[in-house]
Amino acid sequence: MTGTQPTTRSQPTTRSQPTERTCPFSPPEGYRTLREEDPITPVTFPDGAKGWLVSRYADVRAVLADPRFGANRRRVRPGDPTPADAPLPPPPPGMFIMMDPPEHTRFRRLLTGQFTVRRMQKLAPAVEKIVAEQLDAMAAAEGPVDLLQAFALPIPSLVICELLGVPYEDREEFQENSSMQLRLDASHEQVQQANTAMNQYIHQLAVAKRAHPTDDILSGLVQSERLTDEELAGVGSLLLLAGHETTANMIALGTMCLLGNPEQLAALRADPALMDGAVEELLRYLTIVQYGLRRVALEDVEMDGHRIEAGATVLASLASGNRDARQFSGDPDALDVRRPYSPHLAFGHGVHQCIGQQLARVEMKAALSALLDRFPTLRLAVPADQVPMRDDMLIYGVHELPVTW
Repeated sequence: MTGTQPTTRSQPTTRSQPTERTCPFSPPEGYRTLREEDPITPVTFPDGAKGWLVSRYADVRAVLADPRFGANRRRVRPGDPTPADAPLPPPPPGMFIMMDPPEHTRFRRLLTGQFTVRRMQKLAPAVEKIVAEQLDAMAAAEGPVDLLQAFALPIPSLVICELLGVPYEDREEFQENSSMQLRLDASHEQVQQANTAMNQYIHQLAVAKRAHPTDDILSGLVQSERLTDEELAGVGSLLLLAGHETTANMIALGTMCLLGNPEQLAALRADPALMDGAVEELLRYLTIVQYGLRRVALEDVEMDGHRIEAGATVLASLASGNRDARQFSGDPDALDVRRPYSPHLAFGHGVHQCIGQQLARVEMKAALSALLDRFPTLRLAVPADQVPMRDDMLIYGVHELPVTW
C-alpha cells in the first residue's frame, strides 16, 4: 500500500484473468508474467465482470488485511436478473465469510473455540482411526479404486459430520448440494436451489437438536440461543461444505502430486518426520482455492500507484501469491518437501483466515502418512493426463483419482 499522497499511474491495459493451466499442479502460466510486469492490474473475469487482479504475495496479504476491502463479494451469475452494476445484496444469514466486522466478529467468536490447535490435536487419534478404517476397506477392494471416493472424501466428511453432529448417512444429499454450489458453470437458479436445500437440511437438524442436544458443535450453537434459525442454518451449511470439500481435494490432489514427483515421494517415505513440512508445502504448491478471494473496495483506495475506485471488485490470487519468489526460497514453482517454512496463503489471511485450518492439517497429515505407509507401491491406475481435473469448480482438485498398488 502507498502513503497518503496519491501517485496514480496511467491506467494500465485491461487483461483477461489467466485460466488455462499447462500443468495440473500449477496455476496458469499467465500469473508469472503478471507478478513481474503488472502485479496490480484491471482484468475481465471469466464471468465477464470487470475488476482488479492482485498477484504478488505482499499485495495479496495487504488486500486481505485491509478493512477498506469488504468481504461481501456476491456477483451476478448467469441467469440472475439483477443488473451487473446494481449494489451488492447483503450476505445470506450466517454466511460470515462474506461479512465484515462487527457482524463477522459476532459469528467468528462463536466458533473460534471449537477449532483451536489444542482441540484439533486431541482429535488426531479419532481421525487416525477413521483413516485406518478407510484403508482397510481399500485393501479389501484389492484395487484399482477411485482414491477420492474410497479414501479422500470419506475422511473429512466423517470428521466434520462427527464434529457438527450431522448423520453421515445423509452424505449423498449434502455432498451433491455442496458440489453444485462450487460449480463454475452452475446457473443462478441451480446455486440458489442447492443453497436452499442445504439450509433447510441444517435447519431441520437444528430443530431436532433443540429438543435433544448432543455433544457437537451444532447442538452448542443451538443451545447458545445467540443465532436466529436462519443464521444457524447458514453457519451450519458453511461449515459442512467447507469442512469436507477442501480437505478431500487436498488429500486426493496431494497424493497425485506426490506420485508425480517420485524424488519428493521417496524423500518423504525415507523420513516420515518431513510430513509436517510436506503438508505445508503441498498446501502452498497446490493452493486449491484456484481463482482466489474476491473483495470489494468500500472506498477509493490507492495501491502501488493505482487508484481502485469504491465499489470495484478486487481478486486476491492466493495461487499466484504462493508462487512468488520474493517470499519463498529456492524455486517456488517446484515441489520441495524440505522447503523451509514461510507463511503461505492457502488458508487466506487476515480476519477471514480459514477457521478450520488446524483441522485440515491434522486430517492431511494422518491421511497421507498412513496411505503412503500402507501402500508402498501405490501408483496411478491411468496415465496422469487422463485424470479428470476440477477446472470447472471453485475448489480445484480431481473429479476422480484411479489408483492401484
